[in-house]
Amino acid sequence: MKPTISKMKGALALGALAVSFGAVSTGASAQEVRFMCSSDGNECDTYREIFDKFEAANDDITVLIEDVPYKAILENLPIQLAAGTGPDIAKVTDLGGLSQYYLDLSPYVDGAYWDANFGATQPWYRKSADDAGIYGMHSQLTVTGPFVNLTLFEQAGVEVPGNDADWDTWAAAANQVAKATGVTYPMAMDRSGHRIAGPAISYGAQLFDDNGDAMLVDDAFTAYVEKFVSWHNDGTMARDVWGGSGGSSYQDAKAEFISGDLVYYFSGSWQIQKMSESIGDDFDWKVVGSPCGTGGCTGMPGGAGVVGFEQTEHPEAVAKVLDFLAQQDNYNYLTAKTLNIPAHAGVASAPVDYIDASPAASQALNAFAAQVAGISPIAIKYQGYKHNRAMFNITLQRVSQAIVGELTVEEAMERAKSDLAEAMAATE
Repeated sequence: MKPTISKMKGALALGALAVSFGAVSTGASAQEVRFMCSSDGNECDTYREIFDKFEAANDDITVLIEDVPYKAILENLPIQLAAGTGPDIAKVTDLGGLSQYYLDLSPYVDGAYWDANFGATQPWYRKSADDAGIYGMHSQLTVTGPFVNLTLFEQAGVEVPGNDADWDTWAAAANQVAKATGVTYPMAMDRSGHRIAGPAISYGAQLFDDNGDAMLVDDAFTAYVEKFVSWHNDGTMARDVWGGSGGSSYQDAKAEFISGDLVYYFSGSWQIQKMSESIGDDFDWKVVGSPCGTGGCTGMPGGAGVVGFEQTEHPEAVAKVLDFLAQQDNYNYLTAKTLNIPAHAGVASAPVDYIDASPAASQALNAFAAQVAGISPIAIKYQGYKHNRAMFNITLQRVSQAIVGELTVEEAMERAKSDLAEAMAATE
C-alpha cells in the first residue's frame, strides 16, 4: 500500500531523483492527480486502499494523497483555489461556498447513475437552483447530535433523559452528574456555526424570512444564544471551547469526552470512529437524540464530499477517479471501513456491514441514522444554502464575543444582523 504524502517525503525525494535520471519510466508518463484529504479517523488511509485498486486498473493515472488537518481544508484550501494553486481533488465540507471552483463531471460520467444514487445531495454542490451539473460525490452523510457518558450517569445515580427531553432537562441532568462524580465539564459543544444551528432551530429559529431570504437572527435564535451564553457563564458549558479562540477558528471537545471528563458532548456522527477507537473499554457511552424545543428535535445534516476542481490540468482523469469512488462496491467499502452513514442511495438501501465496529459504534451509527428522517426542513435548507459559510462565521464571531463579555447578547445579535446585511450585499 502506498503511503500518503505526509508519510513519504523521503520516498518522494528518491523517486523524483530516479525520474530525473530516467530510471522510472511508467511514472513519467502517468497523469498525477493530487487529492487533499483530512481524516476524522481512517478516511485517508481507506481512500489510499481504494486508489491502489484504481491505479492497478489505470496505469496511466496516479493519485497522490495530501493528508492535512481539517483546519487546512477550511482555511487554506479556499486561498489556494482563489490563487489557482489548489489540488485536483479535495474532501470538502463547505459544499456551497466552494461551488464556483468545482469541475462539472457531467461530460465524463454516467449521469443517470449519479442522479439515482446522489440525487438527494447534488443540490448542495450546485452553483444555483437552475444548475443541473454533477459536481461532487457526497462521501459521508453526517448528523449533528450528542454523545453521553453512560458510566458517569450510572455512577451519579442519575437517570438518562428520554428522547423528548429539552435542552434545560439535559443541562440539569449533566450538571447533576458532574457534581456527583467530580468531573470538570457537564456539557460542551463544538465551536462551529454549523453545530449551534440545529439547537437554535429546535428552539424555533427560522434563519430565513417569509421570502426565503437569509435573516439568521430572530427572537428564537436570540433566545437560544442567551441560554447558550448563560451556560458558559455558570459553568454548564466548557468555556474554553467557544471562549478560547476568536474569528472562524474551529474547536472541538472530543479530547475532553474521550478522557472521561465530560458528561454530554454535542458534536456529530463523524466522531464515532475516533470515540470507538480511543475510548475502548474505559467507559460506556452512547448517542442520544438531539434535545427538543418548539422547532422540533433536530440536528444539522451535513458531511463531506469529494470534488474535483475546474482548474485541474487533467479533468478526464479527475472524473475517472471520482467515478471509481462512486461505484457501489467501492463506496460501500469506504462507508463500512470508516464507520459513516452512507449518502449513496444504493448503499443505503440495505444495512451496511460495518468493519470492526464495536457495539457502542454500531449503536451510535444506528442512532444517528434514525435521526435523519426527523431533520427539520429549515436545517436541510440551511445546509444547502450557498452563503451558509458566511452565516456560520458570523454566528461564531458574535456568539463568542457574547460569551467572553466583549458584547452583550443584544449587541452581538445586532452586530450579526448588520454583518449578514454586509455579507449579502457583497454577493450581489
